[in-house]
Amino acid sequence: MSAPAEHTHHIKLRSTQLEMQSGNQRVDDYDNKLKAAEAELGRIQQEREELERKKRELEELTARKRSFLTQQVELTEKLSNALVLIDRELYAIRQEADELEQCRVCFAAHLDKIQKFNPENWTRENLAEKLERATMATDIAADEYDQAAAHFENGRSGAIFGRASKRARAAKSTSSEFSVNFKNGLAFNLPVVVLGALALLAYLVK
Repeated sequence: MSAPAEHTHHIKLRSTQLEMQSGNQRVDDYDNKLKAAEAELGRIQQEREELERKKRELEELTARKRSFLTQQVELTEKLSNALVLIDRELYAIRQEADELEQCRVCFAAHLDKIQKFNPENWTRENLAEKLERATMATDIAADEYDQAAAHFENGRSGAIFGRASKRARAAKSTSSEFSVNFKNGLAFNLPVVVLGALALLAYLVK
């Protein structure tokens, strides 16, 4: 009768062990699932943080881009306007420089001619002729000086000539022929002096 009793006790022991193993396995499965869930949550959190970081970077880049576009538009407008004004100023400067160069050539010719007059050496016989020629030359020089002063009066070079005479200012205000010729670069050419000399000769021949 002892053999069957031992056999029954052995069966109960194995059943308990199986139950314990099954319970341990369920605990292990739960732990594994919990760890897997925690790992998944950690991965999702990292992805979320990464997305938020990229979002901040994108917002920062967008703000910088918007700021750049605003500055680009403003600076483009400023530089474009400045270039237009600079071009106009350079054109005016070059034009005035050309006119001053013509004026200088003319004044130098007048100065050379006037300085050659020496009334002390004129004789009584040629005094009238010399005086008439000298007076005409100085009148032409004075007239062109006044017209130049009127032309440059409101420009950068106005201080060179001083204040123009009333006659020259009146001629300028009525758009005299000199003003037109001056703008075309023809006012201070030497043929004016030559014409004056021819007029003087015609007068003396009479």
